[in-house]
Amino acid sequence: MAYQIADLSKKVQKLIDQDQPRYRRLWSYYRNPMQVCASSIGDPASQRPYRQAQEWGMPARITGMRSGSDVLTQQLAGDTTRKEVVIENDIAWRIDTMVDYLFGKPLVIESAIEDPTRRNEITQLLRMILAHNGGLVFLQQLALLGSVYGFVDVLVKLQPSADGAMAAQPAADGLVEGQGVVEETRSDGLTKEGGAAGATPAAVGEGAVPATQDGSTDPGADITPHESALQRLARMIRFEIVEPARALPILSPEDWRVVNAYVQVWEKPGAKPQASIWNRLFASSNSSTVVEIITADSWQRFENEKLVAQGNNSLGVLPLAHVQNVAVPFEYSGISDVEPLIPLQDELNTRLSDRAHRITMQSFKMFLGKGIPNFLEMPVEPGRLWVTDNENASVQTFSGDEGCPSEENHLEDVRDAMDKSSSVSPIAAGAIKGKVGRLTSAAALRVTMQSLLAKTERKRTTYGAAIQRMCELALAWLDAAGVFKTELHERSVELHWPSPIPENDLERLQEAETKLRIGVAKDIVLRELGY
Repeated sequence: MAYQIADLSKKVQKLIDQDQPRYRRLWSYYRNPMQVCASSIGDPASQRPYRQAQEWGMPARITGMRSGSDVLTQQLAGDTTRKEVVIENDIAWRIDTMVDYLFGKPLVIESAIEDPTRRNEITQLLRMILAHNGGLVFLQQLALLGSVYGFVDVLVKLQPSADGAMAAQPAADGLVEGQGVVEETRSDGLTKEGGAAGATPAAVGEGAVPATQDGSTDPGADITPHESALQRLARMIRFEIVEPARALPILSPEDWRVVNAYVQVWEKPGAKPQASIWNRLFASSNSSTVVEIITADSWQRFENEKLVAQGNNSLGVLPLAHVQNVAVPFEYSGISDVEPLIPLQDELNTRLSDRAHRITMQSFKMFLGKGIPNFLEMPVEPGRLWVTDNENASVQTFSGDEGCPSEENHLEDVRDAMDKSSSVSPIAAGAIKGKVGRLTSAAALRVTMQSLLAKTERKRTTYGAAIQRMCELALAWLDAAGVFKTELHERSVELHWPSPIPENDLERLQEAETKLRIGVAKDIVLRELGY
């Protein structure tokens, strides 16, 4: 390896000490998980038996905890009493809405080569590969992780056939006979030192289901032996999403767009004594830090800075597809949709909690009695009559919930700021409070949600390039294994995105008929319609 262990150790330590806590905070603000906290009745912070992650950014005068302390640590702020904590998670529904608009409908993948027979075969194989790895759910997971963390990485790996059956197909079908399986081949296509990746094509058998245009499967369809073989090939490719908290790319000093090596860092629990069940349950286990380095020609695995395994990368290139949520120059990671919303979310939660406390303190009227004997001993209830001989006696009422226009305006301003920062307005999620007129036409919806649609188009550029890269790497792995031969120009694909907004089906069909009359090809029109 060309990378010194000392330099790598510094990068790993920075990832563990600085980056991982930041990534955990971004995910916590999106999910806002609840922590059950059992407490005694005398505890001043025991009004509610739980805490939420977004309390991290609220002041101590409200939460009763030190400002900036983690909810799980429960660092109480002296004698400060916990007030009414109100959290309205405006981040989660905005992130979910952006994911729905990006991958709410099936994405159509198609090979870009000119030969129709070869194009149909490669297209069918790529759709089967995507369906095997989760299809639309996999793409939605990519969009969610990228939106929260700012980037997401996918490693494309080769794994043996699920059932282990091996057989060859005619070369005319694109399937060629392999060289056999190397004994010490890893399940991701990277071989141990001295070996070469190889796999034989899957056998023709029953039970496989052909993939449809959107990457799903049709259980009721009849399949041919060739489709069954493609299904088995598709199961040899695995798209592995790398958690951003364990990702450590090593970039080229000459070009920030080039990744020289890709490093994964995670904690591995240590082994516990096996003498008895009690020893296994209560004995402490020391975890070890695992560092795995993948380059274009080799891979290495370290445990606590000790080399434990190494081998060759038979693909010859780094099997990595990188996604920037929103493109940012000179940086590996993109822009997180959660991070700029955190200060506004803290302000919103703080003001909502202040309002809840004010309502609690002022929602009941209080009485001030003068010159009335035993006034404190008589409870206030409907129909209560106080009688006294004192002519100067009086009963005055005060407090009660009074309107606070400045408070309401401030809350609306904070929500408007979150709308502008995230490009997601409540109407995009279906929250229509007033009369907004007739919104049946697509043009009206585009004007209303112009900011969100523009951001969706920007994301389609970055996510689309990553999907194309995953398809290219998948075909390259099958070619390197000798089971599905493809040339470099045959691995390019085209993506056809559906419209992100609801449309009138009748208007779309009328538009399609008009395009057919003016000479647009029928397959292009059907593709635009989603067929």
